[in-house]
Amino acid sequence: MSQERETGHFGKKRPLIILTGPTAVGKTALSIQLAKAIGGEIISADSMQVYRGMDIGSAKVTAEEMKGVPHHLIDVLEPEEDFNVVLFQQMAKEAMEKIYSRGHIPVIAGGTGFYIQALLYDIDFKENEEGNAVREELEQIARNQGVHALHEMLEAADPKSAAAIHENNVKRVIRALEYYRQTGEKISSHNEEERLKESPYNFLYYVVNTDRKLLYERIDRRVDLMMENGLEEEVRSLKKRGMKQGMVSMQGLGYKEILNYLDGNCSLEEAVYILKRDTRHFAKRQLTWFRRERDVCWLNLPEFGNDLEQVKEKIINDCREKGILPAAVI
Repeated sequence: MSQERETGHFGKKRPLIILTGPTAVGKTALSIQLAKAIGGEIISADSMQVYRGMDIGSAKVTAEEMKGVPHHLIDVLEPEEDFNVVLFQQMAKEAMEKIYSRGHIPVIAGGTGFYIQALLYDIDFKENEEGNAVREELEQIARNQGVHALHEMLEAADPKSAAAIHENNVKRVIRALEYYRQTGEKISSHNEEERLKESPYNFLYYVVNTDRKLLYERIDRRVDLMMENGLEEEVRSLKKRGMKQGMVSMQGLGYKEILNYLDGNCSLEEAVYILKRDTRHFAKRQLTWFRRERDVCWLNLPEFGNDLEQVKEKIINDCREKGILPAAVI
């Protein structure tokens, strides 16, 4: 009886639908169509859309585009604040509890694979308290001896992590060393164990993809549109507010390149060229990540004649088969 009350009509494992894929592939429109059809609510798995006042560069969904579908984890932080996988996991779980309490289905939509993995398999990020002495010491080494020296320390302690984390990603290098120093365990071993966990959800995990040439054209068009819609002005106003290189919010594609131009390090034309190039590279890295993930179902848009309505119907049929959707919903 208590199990019934806890999970409602969803059965033992509560339902979860994930729609991900490379940037600019068309996830937003599909997720809204799907959520509208199944009584879902959308949780954004995007590391930039959480920030208020960062709309153009993050290709943030507009109120009009939402078509009345509730969206979560959008416009919830100020650009001065940090955002990371631990915070995402916590906030997404809170949103999911509210969605389940309304008898609705959460639809995770966004392209940050690490965030999705953390939520889907309920990965445990222990020993992550801020401002401890070990972290301060490692940060001091990075400042005084440089990032290469820090990365060499990781190479000695945890070669697998060192191979997976670029030396310029100082935060993650420090995190891996800090974990090793605190627990005596390699974070790569911990992460491998966590990745083998079974998901606590009855889920469908979709990766939306399209022809590479078409995807790259869409990326270039999106950047051009961002510039037309005032990306330069958006970044200029963030800079006036005190945002600068190195801040988490300024690491996003679109923001770091235009900020680089505003700081006088390159021309606007160069910044736009780099933004397009780096966004294409990012899309490629996203696809590489999703190919490594287990339990994914690929949705290649050309196979559906690029018709999102057909894709939506395919997902709904899959949801019926998986028991995610009771027949009465449709």
